[in-house]
Amino acid sequence: MRRVHRLFGAAFLLCVISIPARAEPVISKSYSYFRIGGRTAEDLDKELERHGPVTRTSGHRHPGATEIKFGGEVTYVERGGRCSVGGAKVTLRTHIILPRWNNGGKAEKDLRFIWATLSADIKRHEERHAEIARNYARMLQNELLALPARKTCDGVEALVTETTRRVLAEHDKQQALFDRVEAKNFDARMTRLLQYRIDQRQR
Repeated sequence: MRRVHRLFGAAFLLCVISIPARAEPVISKSYSYFRIGGRTAEDLDKELERHGPVTRTSGHRHPGATEIKFGGEVTYVERGGRCSVGGAKVTLRTHIILPRWNNGGKAEKDLRFIWATLSADIKRHEERHAEIARNYARMLQNELLALPARKTCDGVEALVTETTRRVLAEHDKQQALFDRVEAKNFDARMTRLLQYRIDQRQR
């Protein structure tokens, strides 16, 4: 017997649907771009500050951003006086927002070189956010499928709710830690990347 249960939260929807017990998370990724102008390094800084996406966590504009939305479906099955998770399918949608420089073709060669290095680092940073989210989507699905049976579906429901809350909280902490480490190492990283590109160009 399947029990219907619906739980509405900020990030997760639980309902009953027939799904394979070992299905992989359903993961999608999309991109969009915001345009900036400017012909000097100072112009680019100001344009990024003026037009970059605002994140909900910081409330400030950034040179790039990754929107992350978790969702999912869980089935509960009652057999022999016990209730267990019959199946789980976690969904994840990531949307990466990146800058696009309008005046790149008219700027000085050195500035184009710096921008190429910076924009590549911005994209790498946001792709890593999406990768962290994918890892936690898989972790959540595996943990939900591994939950033990209980005497009642209320008991399993409580386990699903707590597991979802815990894994998504760990995800948020990992994302915040990544941002802190990246911000702390930004200057050293850009210097290293620029030097590497200079060395590659001179070969």
